Amino acid sequence: MTHRGSRVLHVGSLARVEGETALHLDLDGERVTEVRLAIYEPPRFFEAFLRGRSYGEPPDITSRVCGICPVAYQLSACRAVEDACGIVLDGQLAALRRLLYCGEWIESQTLHVHLLHAPDFLGRDSAIELARTHRADVERGLRLKQAGNAILELLGGRAIHPVNVRLGGFHRIPTVAELRPLAARLRRARDDAAQTVRWVAGFEFPDAGCDHDLLALAQPGTYAIESGTPTVMPAPHTADLSPGSDRALPTRTFAVQEFGDHVVEHQVPHSTALHSELDGRRHLTGSLARYAISGRWLSPLALQAAQDAGLGDPRQGAVCRNPFRSIVVRAVEVLYAVDEALRLIDAYEPPARSHIDVPPRAGTGHGATEAPRGLLYHRYTLDAKGTVTDASLVPPTAQNQGAIEEDLRRLVQERMAVGEPTDAELTALCERAIRNHDPCISCSAHFLDLTVDRTGPAR
Repeated sequence: MTHRGSRVLHVGSLARVEGETALHLDLDGERVTEVRLAIYEPPRFFEAFLRGRSYGEPPDITSRVCGICPVAYQLSACRAVEDACGIVLDGQLAALRRLLYCGEWIESQTLHVHLLHAPDFLGRDSAIELARTHRADVERGLRLKQAGNAILELLGGRAIHPVNVRLGGFHRIPTVAELRPLAARLRRARDDAAQTVRWVAGFEFPDAGCDHDLLALAQPGTYAIESGTPTVMPAPHTADLSPGSDRALPTRTFAVQEFGDHVVEHQVPHSTALHSELDGRRHLTGSLARYAISGRWLSPLALQAAQDAGLGDPRQGAVCRNPFRSIVVRAVEVLYAVDEALRLIDAYEPPARSHIDVPPRAGTGHGATEAPRGLLYHRYTLDAKGTVTDASLVPPTAQNQGAIEEDLRRLVQERMAVGEPTDAELTALCERAIRNHDPCISCSAHFLDLTVDRTGPAR
């Protein structure tokens, strides 16, 4: 045993995540004493921008929070404002919103799977390097992303920050004839998505687990995307199960109007993004949570693909708690979104109007949807004229920060127990662990610097 003094490691840039942040590790010999995921991007102030605006503006303003998942913000805003005004959208207009959201799931999840996450499993530093050795896989991913973009362009008016969404529906709705070429493209994309599930299922996955409470929307009978009831599956240790257990536990629900009573945000000194706790506990939202809570309602095609990929049968209580295998769950979700988009197109009958009227009224409304990275919550308070007097946005990455920090602590601790890793090895491990969760860091307030302080004895 030798004594090593304090060591500080700086990583100039963490690639393949959306946004900027820093990671600080305190190591006392072989023991991890502190992990801080420090999001230092300047606060976005979107909630302040919204105060004083007309009630029809939040969908367009909040879509600028993120260029990768603008639909999530638009539709969460629509649901919250419509809730405040006493409006519930149904029928074909609601189906078109779900179809639009499928497009975002396809393009965003595909971007993460093929270009951001897969290089970790195949020993490549970037998608460009990956394309040199796995050209067909990268090209398949690009085709899938283009298929998702095509949905956004047709229903949203453009792929980035769509402009066709409004309260009560859309400015313009598609014709049946306009959807036919899209359906043909999606049928080809369905084959690509199925192949992607088989591809990522063949990766080598470290043995890991997480013991966070899981939070996702649930809508019995269908895989929740654009609506549902917040549902919690407790962490395994709360039921005397070992971390990483693949057994489903009983769930509990609460109304979306009660979200702020259960998910409480607080400021931490090391981050410009607020941290969240679910009933005082660390929690995780996103693909692993959705699969655990709603996996049994996937389409037959996606269910079979999940079982063939080794995820088990969620109808029999199978749960995936290995963050490294989240890439497989995301690939299954892409296949489901393509399949669901085709179902919606096949059942489409143009409604009489492109939107329903949403007259303003005083009140507070709540809306939640499943962004690709997890549950996204909006709350707006309006006065009688429809002016926004208060706004709250709770993005998934902000909720996941505590879970990500705990995953990092556990992985680094386990690695330290079997040998003295170099700074480069620790950096690679931490980057992989963070990318497991596909954080949209700029939504939450972006990973640049890794700082490791080493004190005490080390091997």
